[in-house]
Amino acid sequence: MSVHDGHRQRMMSKLLEHGIETLAPHEVLEILLYYAIPRQDTNPLAHKLIETFGSLHGVFDAPYEELLKVEGIGPKSAGLIKMIPPLLRVYASDETDGQIIDSAESVGAYFLPRFLGYEREIVLLLCLDNKNKAIACVKLSEGNINSTMVSTRRIAEIAIKYNASAIVVAHNHPNGSAVPSREDIQTTRYIMNFCESFGLPFLDHVIVADNDYISLAATGYFSSYR
Repeated sequence: MSVHDGHRQRMMSKLLEHGIETLAPHEVLEILLYYAIPRQDTNPLAHKLIETFGSLHGVFDAPYEELLKVEGIGPKSAGLIKMIPPLLRVYASDETDGQIIDSAESVGAYFLPRFLGYEREIVLLLCLDNKNKAIACVKLSEGNINSTMVSTRRIAEIAIKYNASAIVVAHNHPNGSAVPSREDIQTTRYIMNFCESFGLPFLDHVIVADNDYISLAATGYFSSYR
C-alpha cells in the first residue's frame, strides 16, 4: 500500500463517518478527484482549483475550458467536475415531481432546484393538470428570454402533448438579480395574450437567480393561482 492509498482511506473514512459537512472545500474536491486521478496526490490540485476560482462554488461553475487551463486538470477531471451541478439539479428536482402548484411559495420551491448549475439563461415550461399538479417540465428555449426566442407554437405543442390544464413559465438570471427586466415583462404579456387566445390558463412567470426567485403573479402583475 502506498502513502497515497493510506491517505485516501483516511479521507474516505472521514467522509463516511462524519459527513461531507465536516470537510474543508479543498477536501471535497480532493476526494472527488480520486475518481478521475487514481494514482496521484490530489490535495495540491484541489488547493490550486480553489485558489484559481475562489471557492468550491466557483470551481463547479467554472467553464469546462477554464478548468482545462489549470495545470493537472485533464478532460476526465474537468468532465467529472462539470457533472456535479447537473447531477445535483436532477437529484433536487426529482423530489418535487408531481408537486401541487397553488402558490408563489410552491412554484418557487418547484423551480429553484431546476436551475442549479445553469450558466446561460434557460426558459422552462411547466404543465399542470386540472388539480394544479405538475405533470411535465420541458425546456422551452435557451438564451436570453424574449418574444422571438419563446415560440408560442411550441408552447401549444407541449401543452397539447401533455394535455395541460394550465401552464407556468420560468427562466433564470445567471449571476444576476431575480428582478424582472422590461423585456421579461414584455415577454410575459406576449405569452399571456397567446394563452388567452388559445384558451390556456397562464398561472405565473417565475424568475430565478441563485437561491432567490420572483413570482410575477405574486407581485400582482396578473391574476393569481386558481
